[in-house]
Amino acid sequence: MTEAEMLEALKSVDTPTITNVVVATYPNAETCLGLYNPWTENWYTDTSIKCMYPELGARVGYAVTCVFGLPDPNFSGRLSFMNVVDAMDATGRPTILAMEQKFPPEIADKVGLAGEIMTTMMQAVGCVGVVSNGPSRDIDAIRPMGFQYLLTGVSAGHGEFAVQSVQAPVSIGGMDVAPGEIIHMDENGAVKFPADRLKDVYDNVQKLLAGENKTLSLLRKAKSAKGVRTAMRGEAYGEDE
Repeated sequence: MTEAEMLEALKSVDTPTITNVVVATYPNAETCLGLYNPWTENWYTDTSIKCMYPELGARVGYAVTCVFGLPDPNFSGRLSFMNVVDAMDATGRPTILAMEQKFPPEIADKVGLAGEIMTTMMQAVGCVGVVSNGPSRDIDAIRPMGFQYLLTGVSAGHGEFAVQSVQAPVSIGGMDVAPGEIIHMDENGAVKFPADRLKDVYDNVQKLLAGENKTLSLLRKAKSAKGVRTAMRGEAYGEDE
């Protein structure tokens, strides 16, 4: 399969399954790649990030990164949102924008940053979603576009802002992201992994799902604790004997 085909196939998988393969709640599992220390490394989002369109299902793409903040007289004018659009256009499709917001605490929850126009610009160059540690707006107008947002919330307006960096590492809701990594996100949150491990992730997801389907099939037939033990034997929740 091509990279594009694998990315498309992973849209049918939920984000917790991806985390089980990339790092896993059960790191000794055969299907776990063990790419990060699960507790000390920031590889998935925390409870501060909420999915705006749960009905859309998963979105997967190559990370493009940027930082927004207040205008800086020593820096403003050097970058604009078009630099972000150019970075998306230069990256393999599809992309997901990892947008870190660095605003003072007193206004951080009132920055309704990326509205309908910015979203339409992003969609034109192959972006399929945004994950950000702040709010956005125009949620009603964006909904029919099929474009996913993972945010801290929604706010109707904003003041003047500026792009502070493009394609530099960012930190968003407990997840550190570098440009070019792959982000998988849905209503459970977002997870990232290196692009060069895409085939490994895809292959192990198939193995994990096959095993889970077998276990679930047995569990749904179980009518007693003995039946549950039999179904779970050898699994993380079960017993080996």
